[in-house]
Amino acid sequence: MVEIRHETQKDLPAVRKLNEQAFRGKAEANLVDLLRAAGKGVVSLVALHDSCVIGHILFSPITVANAPANFRGVGLAPMSVLPEFQNQGIGSRLVRAGLEACKRKRYDAVVVLGYTNYYPRFGFSRAKDYGLDNEYNELDSFMVLELNEGVLKTISGLVKYAPEFKIAGC
Repeated sequence: MVEIRHETQKDLPAVRKLNEQAFRGKAEANLVDLLRAAGKGVVSLVALHDSCVIGHILFSPITVANAPANFRGVGLAPMSVLPEFQNQGIGSRLVRAGLEACKRKRYDAVVVLGYTNYYPRFGFSRAKDYGLDNEYNELDSFMVLELNEGVLKTISGLVKYAPEFKIAGC
């Protein structure tokens, strides 16, 4: 049985190791550490199996060039599951739980740079269709999900992730 819960201090070493294994490198693990250290991990969840961390998802603040002062957006990144537990629905459970947590915290929208055959199942659609651009010059793989109805009509322009993404090489 897999349990999804908020990350705790005790989980940090396991989350780092998980990200290194899932992404086969240190960039995403470094990103998580940098965002956490800067207090920018606004939603951080883990998936546990037999008390071991097997999955993780993190949401951090974004900015949008043309947005009302009260706009609150987040980026979903990274999301990881240990290779031996992939394709079992754990990532989907993390995404759904993370989006619910973002709604409870009253965020307006979520962006993700990810697989176009994966994220639309959660309601994400191409951000460019809403007048949103990104720092990575991605078109179809940069997607947005509205959490606060009508908010996508009030924003446009360049979406920027936290500076820690560039520092980590992500």
